[in-house]
Amino acid sequence: MFTIEHEFDATVITLVDEGEAPLLEDITINSFAECVTLEQLDTRTDRVQKITLSPEQLRDLAAALDLPEGIYQLREIPEPE
Repeated sequence: MFTIEHEFDATVITLVDEGEAPLLEDITINSFAECVTLEQLDTRTDRVQKITLSPEQLRDLAAALDLPEGIYQLREIPEPE
């Protein structure tokens, strides 16, 4: 299950683990114009862990989910005039 909310400066997506027990903590994804952050509570330390991705890293991650093992570099192709 997930939720999507539009805030003033970000889109916030929350991913809720509905798999088999033991379940993991929710993941909150904040999408800003300049970056995307992923946050999850670490129950061992009781602290929120945060990862920040650039728009290019997010693009590469999305592409990588559908590709086989290997090394890749995505490049922008200029549109013809």
